[in-house]
Amino acid sequence: MPSFKTIDDFSVAGKRVILRADLNVPMRDGKVTDPTRVERLAPTIRELAEKGAKVVVISHFDRPKGKVVPSMSLEPLAQALSQALGGKKVAFAEDCVGATADAAVAGLKGGEVALLENLRFHAAEEANDAGFAKQLALLGDLYVNDAFSCAHRAHASTEAIARLLPAAAGRLMQEELEALGNALEKPARPVMAVVGGAKISTKLDLLGNLVAKVDKLVIGGGMANTFLNAQGVAVGKSLCEKDLADTARKILDQAKAKGCAVILPVDAVVAAEFKEGSPSAVVDIKSVPADRMILDVGPKSIAALKAEIDGCKTLVWNGPLGAFEVKPFDTGTTAVAQYVAQRSAAKQLLSVAGGGDTVAALRQAGVAEKFSYVSTAGGAFLEWLEGKELPGVKALAG
Repeated sequence: MPSFKTIDDFSVAGKRVILRADLNVPMRDGKVTDPTRVERLAPTIRELAEKGAKVVVISHFDRPKGKVVPSMSLEPLAQALSQALGGKKVAFAEDCVGATADAAVAGLKGGEVALLENLRFHAAEEANDAGFAKQLALLGDLYVNDAFSCAHRAHASTEAIARLLPAAAGRLMQEELEALGNALEKPARPVMAVVGGAKISTKLDLLGNLVAKVDKLVIGGGMANTFLNAQGVAVGKSLCEKDLADTARKILDQAKAKGCAVILPVDAVVAAEFKEGSPSAVVDIKSVPADRMILDVGPKSIAALKAEIDGCKTLVWNGPLGAFEVKPFDTGTTAVAQYVAQRSAAKQLLSVAGGGDTVAALRQAGVAEKFSYVSTAGGAFLEWLEGKELPGVKALAG
């Protein structure tokens, strides 16, 4: 991960600061239904404003594909931002470039905040168009990126603009980059990675990168079935990518060569149907009935994972261990997540988690606030785990 500047490196008083945020939040009937991203952005805005900056917030929302789509306007977010800032007024401009945006920014005094309209109403944003980036840059004296969740996209507001203005990471971006660096780049060892989810086909790059970086790799969810099948274990009617058996074996060989221990379930919760209340049973992993499917890890697997966690100092988590959306198949994910949270609270473990399903599972387990760090970034978090360079982060390094 490249070195980067932060707000501490600049004097912002009286300066127009363009703040790239991620306000692509869940909405219903014009109201924000999950304000997490808004609330996480607030400290950076508050700090800039308190230091006398004229804060110009820019963001995308949804996928309007370069056209003005009224239902995808950022206007309702001005009120949501205001609430997160304790009632501070947030002005709104009906465009992010041109005369409307110019007037909104020109009207700001030190300590005031304006939100500009959806960047993606302009096709030039996603095209990383240099001319569009220049139009955005004309609105500011400094650029601050606080949208790690968009850092894997080389767009005009995340990549090109950072080359036109003095650039820094906002507090949320800084927190994210430091947490991720501590988790995989300079971690306290031993390091464990927990990787779950349905299919290994979506996480091949991730697994390939992790076996070279961690000491223990826990594989759960439907992915585990593919690895078990590759080792000759019958998995019944379970979700399983049998055509990827060779790939699974190759990953196991890579792990062995790198000294990475791969941990798979030793028992499982099985059922005939994937639905709430479906009769289930615990079986040894080598005794899965032909007419049943694996939907969660069993109690012996949970106990074994807790014992493995006891010997670790750092843990990275992406993906559930079972079909957590339906009870009782959330038991394994919840039990292990709560144990990780307990170890983290006792300062015995640095735990970093991310990805949409992961965050949902941790919230369901009541521990989303109890891990050392939980990333709300989906694609960017995954690409970072895969070892890929993130354009939005690279651009901050100059």
